[in-house]
Amino acid sequence: MSEEANESRGVLRSSGRICIFITLAILFVPLSTRPQTVDFRGQVSAWLGASFQRGRAIPAGLRYIPTFSMKTAVSPTWNFDVEAAANAFLSADLNAGLGSRRGEIKPYRLWARLTTDRFEARFGLQKINFGPAQLLRPLMWFDRLDPNDPLQLTDGVTGLLLKYTFQNNAGLWMWGLFGNSERKGWEAFPTRREIPEIGGRAQVPVLGGEIGATFHLRRLDAFHGLLPVDAAERTAVPETRLGLDGYWDLGPGIWFEATLTRQDFSVSPYRFQKALNVGFENSFAVGGGLHVLAEHLVFQSSLDLGKPGSTRSLSALSVDFPLGLLDRLRGVVFRDWTNGDGYHLLTWQRTYDRWSIFAIAFWNPDRYGLYGGSRESYLFAGKGFQVMLVWNH
Repeated sequence: MSEEANESRGVLRSSGRICIFITLAILFVPLSTRPQTVDFRGQVSAWLGASFQRGRAIPAGLRYIPTFSMKTAVSPTWNFDVEAAANAFLSADLNAGLGSRRGEIKPYRLWARLTTDRFEARFGLQKINFGPAQLLRPLMWFDRLDPNDPLQLTDGVTGLLLKYTFQNNAGLWMWGLFGNSERKGWEAFPTRREIPEIGGRAQVPVLGGEIGATFHLRRLDAFHGLLPVDAAERTAVPETRLGLDGYWDLGPGIWFEATLTRQDFSVSPYRFQKALNVGFENSFAVGGGLHVLAEHLVFQSSLDLGKPGSTRSLSALSVDFPLGLLDRLRGVVFRDWTNGDGYHLLTWQRTYDRWSIFAIAFWNPDRYGLYGGSRESYLFAGKGFQVMLVWNH
Protein backbone atom coordinates (compact mmCIF):
# COMPACT_ATOMS: atom_id res chain seq x y z
CA MET A 1 0.00 0.00 0.00
CA SER A 2 1.35 3.47 -0.88
CA GLU A 3 2.50 5.98 1.70
CA GLU A 4 -0.26 8.43 0.68
CA ALA A 5 -2.88 5.72 1.18
CA ASN A 6 -1.50 4.91 4.63
CA GLU A 7 -1.57 8.59 5.59
CA SER A 8 -5.15 8.93 4.35
CA ARG A 9 -6.24 5.90 6.36
CA GLY A 10 -4.49 7.32 9.42
CA VAL A 11 -6.28 10.64 9.05
CA LEU A 12 -9.62 8.86 8.73
CA ARG A 13 -8.93 6.74 11.82
CA SER A 14 -7.99 9.80 13.90
CA SER A 15 -10.99 11.76 12.61
CA GLY A 16 -13.26 8.81 13.37
CA ARG A 17 -12.10 8.68 16.98
CA ILE A 18 -12.65 12.42 17.34
CA CYS A 19 -16.16 12.15 15.81
CA ILE A 20 -17.06 9.44 18.35
CA PHE A 21 -15.74 11.58 21.22
CA ILE A 22 -17.66 14.68 20.15
CA THR A 23 -20.86 12.70 19.56
CA LEU A 24 -20.65 11.15 23.04
CA ALA A 25 -19.91 14.56 24.54
CA ILE A 26 -23.05 16.00 22.94
CA LEU A 27 -25.20 13.04 23.98
CA PHE A 28 -24.09 13.19 27.60
CA VAL A 29 -24.74 16.91 28.05
CA PRO A 30 -27.67 17.00 30.53
CA LEU A 31 -31.10 17.50 28.99
CA SER A 32 -31.53 20.78 30.86
CA THR A 33 -28.52 22.16 29.04
CA ARG A 34 -29.34 21.12 25.47
CA PRO A 35 -27.97 23.45 22.75
CA GLN A 36 -28.83 27.13 23.11
CA THR A 37 -26.99 28.22 19.97
CA VAL A 38 -26.67 26.16 16.79
CA ASP A 39 -25.13 27.58 13.65
CA PHE A 40 -24.48 26.29 10.16
CA ARG A 41 -22.47 28.34 7.71
CA GLY A 42 -20.25 27.71 4.74
CA GLN A 43 -17.84 29.17 2.26
CA VAL A 44 -17.82 28.47 -1.48
CA SER A 45 -14.82 29.61 -3.52
CA ALA A 46 -13.97 29.24 -7.19
CA TRP A 47 -10.71 30.26 -8.86
CA LEU A 48 -9.17 30.46 -12.28
CA GLY A 49 -5.58 31.26 -13.06
CA ALA A 50 -3.57 32.03 -16.14
CA SER A 51 0.13 32.27 -16.85
CA PHE A 52 2.10 34.84 -18.81
CA GLN A 53 4.41 32.00 -19.86
CA ARG A 54 3.45 29.70 -22.73
CA GLY A 55 2.92 26.06 -21.81
CA ARG A 56 2.42 26.70 -18.09
CA ALA A 57 -0.49 25.36 -16.06
CA ILE A 58 -3.92 27.02 -16.11
CA PRO A 59 -5.24 26.15 -12.64
CA ALA A 60 -8.97 26.12 -11.93
CA GLY A 61 -10.85 24.88 -8.93
CA LEU A 62 -13.92 24.83 -6.73
CA ARG A 63 -13.98 24.50 -2.94
CA TYR A 64 -16.70 24.23 -0.31
CA ILE A 65 -16.09 24.46 3.45
CA PRO A 66 -19.31 23.77 5.41
CA THR A 67 -19.09 24.48 9.15
CA PHE A 68 -21.45 23.33 11.91
CA SER A 69 -21.14 24.76 15.43
CA MET A 70 -23.07 24.39 18.65
CA LYS A 71 -22.70 26.20 21.97
CA THR A 72 -24.48 25.67 25.28
CA ALA A 73 -24.06 26.64 28.93
CA VAL A 74 -23.54 23.57 31.13
CA SER A 75 -23.41 25.62 34.36
CA PRO A 76 -23.44 29.29 35.39
CA THR A 77 -19.67 29.47 34.74
CA TRP A 78 -18.96 26.70 32.19
CA ASN A 79 -19.78 26.61 28.48
CA PHE A 80 -19.53 23.68 26.09
CA ASP A 81 -19.20 24.07 22.32
CA VAL A 82 -18.25 21.99 19.30
CA GLU A 83 -17.25 22.77 15.74
CA ALA A 84 -17.10 20.49 12.71
CA ALA A 85 -15.99 21.59 9.24
CA ALA A 86 -15.02 19.79 6.04
CA ASN A 87 -12.80 20.82 3.15
CA ALA A 88 -14.19 19.58 -0.18
CA PHE A 89 -12.47 20.68 -3.36
CA LEU A 90 -11.95 19.82 -7.00
CA SER A 91 -9.08 21.27 -9.03
CA ALA A 92 -7.55 20.75 -12.45
CA ASP A 93 -5.02 22.15 -14.90
CA LEU A 94 -7.09 23.26 -17.88
CA ASN A 95 -3.98 23.19 -20.02
CA ALA A 96 -3.51 19.46 -19.29
CA GLY A 97 -7.14 18.36 -19.61
CA LEU A 98 -9.41 16.36 -17.33
CA GLY A 99 -6.68 13.84 -16.59
CA SER A 100 -5.12 16.40 -14.26
CA ARG A 101 -8.19 16.74 -12.07
CA ARG A 102 -7.78 16.22 -8.36
CA GLY A 103 -10.54 16.05 -5.78
CA GLU A 104 -10.69 15.41 -2.07
CA ILE A 105 -13.04 15.63 0.89
CA LYS A 106 -11.33 15.73 4.27
CA PRO A 107 -11.98 17.00 7.81
CA TYR A 108 -10.97 20.64 8.23
CA ARG A 109 -11.94 21.33 11.87
CA LEU A 110 -13.43 18.85 14.33
CA TRP A 111 -13.20 19.76 18.00
CA ALA A 112 -15.06 20.02 21.30
CA ARG A 113 -14.33 22.65 23.95
CA LEU A 114 -15.09 23.53 27.57
CA THR A 115 -14.58 27.17 28.59
CA THR A 116 -14.94 29.62 31.46
CA ASP A 117 -14.04 33.31 31.54
CA ARG A 118 -10.37 32.40 32.02
CA PHE A 119 -9.94 28.74 31.06
CA GLU A 120 -10.28 26.77 27.84
CA ALA A 121 -9.84 23.05 27.09
CA ARG A 122 -10.17 22.15 23.40
CA PHE A 123 -9.83 18.62 22.03
CA GLY A 124 -9.76 17.49 18.41
CA LEU A 125 -8.69 18.71 14.98
CA GLN A 126 -7.96 22.42 15.44
CA LYS A 127 -5.77 25.34 14.41
CA ILE A 128 -2.99 26.30 16.84
CA ASN A 129 -0.90 29.37 16.10
CA PHE A 130 0.77 32.15 18.09
CA GLY A 131 3.40 34.87 17.83
CA PRO A 132 3.27 38.44 16.48
CA ALA A 133 4.99 37.94 13.08
CA GLN A 134 2.69 37.92 10.05
CA LEU A 135 4.68 37.31 6.86
CA LEU A 136 7.87 35.40 7.80
CA ARG A 137 7.04 33.50 10.99
CA PRO A 138 9.68 31.44 12.84
CA LEU A 139 6.85 30.33 15.19
CA MET A 140 4.83 28.82 12.33
CA TRP A 141 5.07 25.44 14.08
CA PHE A 142 1.61 23.90 13.61
CA ASP A 143 0.03 25.64 10.60
CA ARG A 144 0.94 26.54 7.04
CA LEU A 145 -0.73 29.90 6.63
CA ASP A 146 0.42 31.61 3.45
CA PRO A 147 -0.03 35.38 3.87
CA ASN A 148 -0.71 35.60 0.13
CA ASP A 149 -3.71 33.25 0.32
CA PRO A 150 -6.86 35.44 0.32
CA LEU A 151 -8.82 32.82 2.28
CA GLN A 152 -6.08 32.09 4.86
CA LEU A 153 -6.73 28.34 4.79
CA THR A 154 -4.56 25.88 6.64
CA ASP A 155 -4.88 22.29 7.81
CA GLY A 156 -5.20 21.77 11.55
CA VAL A 157 -3.51 19.45 14.03
CA THR A 158 -5.11 16.82 16.24
CA GLY A 159 -4.62 17.12 19.98
CA LEU A 160 -5.61 18.66 23.31
CA LEU A 161 -5.01 22.36 24.00
CA LEU A 162 -5.35 23.93 27.46
CA LYS A 163 -5.30 27.70 28.02
CA TYR A 164 -5.52 29.81 31.18
CA THR A 165 -5.59 33.63 31.28
CA PHE A 166 -4.66 35.43 34.52
CA GLN A 167 -6.15 38.70 35.76
CA ASN A 168 -3.14 40.69 34.50
CA ASN A 169 -3.68 39.18 30.99
CA ALA A 170 -0.74 36.83 31.34
CA GLY A 171 -1.48 33.51 29.66
CA LEU A 172 -0.41 29.89 29.99
CA TRP A 173 -0.87 27.27 27.24
CA MET A 174 -0.22 23.52 27.31
CA TRP A 175 -0.81 21.03 24.50
CA GLY A 176 -0.43 17.41 23.56
CA LEU A 177 -0.65 16.39 19.89
CA PHE A 178 -1.07 12.92 18.45
CA GLY A 179 -1.47 11.24 15.07
CA ASN A 180 -0.04 14.18 13.09
CA SER A 181 2.33 12.45 10.69
CA GLU A 182 2.39 15.11 7.94
CA ARG A 183 4.89 17.95 7.94
CA LYS A 184 3.72 21.15 9.66
CA GLY A 185 4.99 24.70 9.37
CA TRP A 186 8.67 24.83 8.44
CA GLU A 187 9.28 21.15 9.24
CA ALA A 188 11.66 19.26 6.94
CA PHE A 189 10.80 15.96 8.68
CA PRO A 190 7.36 14.66 9.72
CA THR A 191 6.54 13.41 13.21
CA ARG A 192 6.42 9.72 14.09
CA ARG A 193 2.69 9.05 14.15
CA GLU A 194 2.69 6.69 17.14
CA ILE A 195 4.64 9.06 19.43
CA PRO A 196 2.76 12.05 20.96
CA GLU A 197 4.12 15.61 20.86
CA ILE A 198 3.97 17.89 23.90
CA GLY A 199 4.61 21.58 24.47
CA GLY A 200 3.55 24.79 26.11
CA ARG A 201 3.69 28.56 26.06
CA ALA A 202 3.69 31.39 28.62
CA GLN A 203 3.08 35.03 27.72
CA VAL A 204 3.29 37.95 30.14
CA PRO A 205 2.82 41.75 29.93
CA VAL A 206 6.18 43.56 29.89
CA LEU A 207 6.78 47.34 29.60
CA GLY A 208 3.45 48.01 27.93
CA GLY A 209 3.82 45.10 25.54
CA GLU A 210 3.99 41.34 25.79
CA ILE A 211 6.71 38.67 25.80
CA GLY A 212 6.08 34.99 25.16
CA ALA A 213 8.22 31.89 25.66
CA THR A 214 7.36 28.58 23.96
CA PHE A 215 8.69 25.02 23.90
CA HIS A 216 7.80 21.86 21.99
CA LEU A 217 9.07 18.26 22.11
CA ARG A 218 8.55 15.58 19.47
CA ARG A 219 10.15 12.57 17.76
CA LEU A 220 10.68 13.15 14.06
CA ASP A 221 10.65 10.50 11.33
CA ALA A 222 14.18 10.79 9.95
CA PHE A 223 13.65 8.77 6.77
CA HIS A 224 10.49 10.39 5.39
CA GLY A 225 11.57 14.02 5.19
CA LEU A 226 12.75 16.44 2.55
CA LEU A 227 16.44 16.16 3.42
CA PRO A 228 18.76 13.15 3.05
CA VAL A 229 20.04 11.52 6.23
CA ASP A 230 22.72 8.95 6.94
CA ALA A 231 21.55 5.33 6.93
CA ALA A 232 22.92 4.91 10.47
CA GLU A 233 20.52 7.46 11.93
CA ARG A 234 17.62 6.42 14.15
CA THR A 235 14.14 6.58 12.67
CA ALA A 236 12.67 8.40 15.72
CA VAL A 237 15.02 11.34 16.32
CA PRO A 238 14.29 13.55 19.39
CA GLU A 239 13.64 17.20 18.60
CA THR A 240 13.43 20.14 21.01
CA ARG A 241 12.14 23.57 20.01
CA LEU A 242 12.41 26.78 22.01
CA GLY A 243 10.86 30.11 21.06
CA LEU A 244 10.91 33.67 22.39
CA ASP A 245 8.82 36.53 21.04
CA GLY A 246 7.71 40.03 21.96
CA TYR A 247 5.40 42.79 20.73
CA TRP A 248 5.13 46.49 21.68
CA ASP A 249 2.84 49.22 20.33
CA LEU A 250 4.99 52.36 20.36
CA GLY A 251 3.01 54.23 17.73
CA PRO A 252 4.28 51.85 15.14
CA GLY A 253 4.03 48.27 16.32
CA ILE A 254 7.37 46.46 16.65
CA TRP A 255 8.05 42.78 17.33
CA PHE A 256 10.51 39.94 17.21
CA GLU A 257 10.34 36.15 17.03
CA ALA A 258 13.34 33.93 17.73
CA THR A 259 13.51 30.13 17.71
CA LEU A 260 16.12 27.48 18.43
CA THR A 261 15.60 23.89 17.30
CA ARG A 262 17.81 20.95 18.23
CA GLN A 263 17.47 17.64 16.36
CA ASP A 264 19.55 14.88 17.93
CA PHE A 265 20.93 13.36 14.75
CA SER A 266 24.18 11.43 15.10
CA VAL A 267 26.04 12.75 12.06
CA SER A 268 23.63 15.08 10.23
CA PRO A 269 24.76 18.67 9.58
CA TYR A 270 21.19 19.86 10.27
CA ARG A 271 21.34 19.34 14.05
CA PHE A 272 20.70 22.98 15.08
CA GLN A 273 18.38 25.51 13.44
CA LYS A 274 18.21 29.14 14.58
CA ALA A 275 15.76 31.75 13.28
CA LEU A 276 15.20 35.42 14.08
CA ASN A 277 12.44 37.69 12.75
CA VAL A 278 12.14 41.44 13.42
CA GLY A 279 9.26 43.50 12.12
CA PHE A 280 7.18 46.66 12.36
CA GLU A 281 3.84 48.01 11.14
CA ASN A 282 2.25 51.42 11.02
CA SER A 283 -0.81 53.15 9.61
CA PHE A 284 -0.67 56.52 7.88
CA ALA A 285 -3.42 59.09 7.28
CA VAL A 286 -3.34 58.70 3.52
CA GLY A 287 -6.66 58.19 1.73
CA GLY A 288 -8.70 55.66 3.66
CA GLY A 289 -5.65 54.67 5.73
CA LEU A 290 -2.37 53.31 4.38
CA HIS A 291 -1.03 50.32 6.31
CA VAL A 292 2.64 49.35 5.93
CA LEU A 293 4.23 46.20 7.37
CA ALA A 294 7.83 45.01 7.02
CA GLU A 295 9.74 41.98 8.34
CA HIS A 296 13.21 40.49 8.04
CA LEU A 297 14.03 36.84 8.75
CA VAL A 298 17.43 35.18 9.18
CA PHE A 299 17.55 31.37 9.34
CA GLN A 300 20.68 29.32 10.03
CA SER A 301 21.40 25.56 10.15
CA SER A 302 24.60 24.26 11.73
CA LEU A 303 26.15 21.13 13.21
CA ASP A 304 27.01 22.80 16.53
CA LEU A 305 25.15 25.53 18.39
CA GLY A 306 28.00 28.04 18.51
CA LYS A 307 29.37 27.47 15.01
CA PRO A 308 28.27 29.14 11.77
CA GLY A 309 26.45 27.12 9.16
CA SER A 310 24.28 27.61 6.10
CA THR A 311 22.25 30.81 6.29
CA ARG A 312 19.11 32.01 4.53
CA SER A 313 17.94 35.61 4.70
CA LEU A 314 14.48 36.89 3.67
CA SER A 315 12.78 40.29 3.73
CA ALA A 316 9.12 41.16 3.20
CA LEU A 317 7.17 44.38 2.68
CA SER A 318 3.36 44.66 2.60
CA VAL A 319 1.41 47.82 1.68
CA ASP A 320 -2.38 47.77 2.17
CA PHE A 321 -4.53 50.64 0.87
CA PRO A 322 -8.37 50.90 1.05
CA LEU A 323 -10.02 52.28 -2.08
CA GLY A 324 -13.34 53.39 -0.63
CA LEU A 325 -15.84 51.25 1.26
CA LEU A 326 -15.78 48.16 -0.97
CA ASP A 327 -12.34 47.98 -2.53
CA ARG A 328 -8.86 47.32 -1.19
CA LEU A 329 -5.48 47.13 -2.88
CA ARG A 330 -2.56 45.20 -1.36
CA GLY A 331 0.96 44.81 -2.65
CA VAL A 332 3.51 42.40 -1.17
CA VAL A 333 7.19 42.05 -2.06
CA PHE A 334 9.47 39.31 -0.75
CA ARG A 335 13.22 39.20 -1.30
CA ASP A 336 15.24 36.01 -0.85
CA TRP A 337 18.71 37.49 -0.38
CA THR A 338 20.38 34.08 -0.27
CA ASN A 339 19.05 32.75 -3.57
CA GLY A 340 18.64 36.12 -5.25
CA ASP A 341 14.91 35.57 -5.85
CA GLY A 342 12.16 38.18 -5.72
CA TYR A 343 8.44 37.55 -5.15
CA HIS A 344 5.84 40.14 -6.11
CA LEU A 345 2.06 40.00 -5.63
CA LEU A 346 -0.61 42.65 -6.19
CA THR A 347 -4.15 41.92 -4.94
CA TRP A 348 -7.35 43.83 -5.60
CA GLN A 349 -10.29 42.88 -3.38
CA ARG A 350 -13.95 43.92 -3.53
CA THR A 351 -16.15 42.87 -0.61
CA TYR A 352 -19.95 42.81 -0.32
CA ASP A 353 -22.03 41.39 2.54
CA ARG A 354 -21.65 37.79 1.39
CA TRP A 355 -19.53 38.00 -1.75
CA SER A 356 -15.85 38.77 -2.24
CA ILE A 357 -13.89 39.08 -5.47
CA PHE A 358 -10.11 38.80 -5.62
CA ALA A 359 -7.82 39.49 -8.56
CA ILE A 360 -4.16 38.65 -7.96
CA ALA A 361 -1.26 39.40 -10.30
CA PHE A 362 2.06 37.76 -9.39
CA TRP A 363 5.62 37.79 -10.69
CA ASN A 364 7.54 35.04 -8.91
CA PRO A 365 10.21 32.41 -9.57
CA ASP A 366 9.04 29.26 -11.35
CA ARG A 367 9.49 27.38 -8.07
CA TYR A 368 7.52 28.95 -5.23
CA GLY A 369 10.09 28.47 -2.47
CA LEU A 370 9.00 30.88 0.25
CA TYR A 371 7.34 28.32 2.51
CA GLY A 372 7.15 24.58 2.85
CA GLY A 373 3.45 25.17 2.36
CA SER A 374 0.40 23.43 1.00
CA ARG A 375 -0.31 22.71 -2.65
CA GLU A 376 -2.36 25.91 -2.80
CA SER A 377 0.86 27.93 -2.41
CA TYR A 378 2.09 26.71 -5.78
CA LEU A 379 -0.77 28.56 -7.49
CA PHE A 380 1.50 31.61 -7.24
CA ALA A 381 4.54 30.04 -8.92
CA GLY A 382 5.84 31.71 -12.05
CA LYS A 383 4.28 34.77 -13.66
CA GLY A 384 0.55 35.16 -14.10
CA PHE A 385 -2.69 36.13 -12.46
CA GLN A 386 -5.58 34.52 -10.61
CA VAL A 387 -9.22 35.47 -10.16
CA MET A 388 -11.19 34.14 -7.20
CA LEU A 389 -14.88 34.43 -6.34
CA VAL A 390 -15.99 33.71 -2.76
CA TRP A 391 -19.51 33.35 -1.32
CA ASN A 392 -20.20 33.03 2.40
CA HIS A 393 -23.53 31.80 3.71
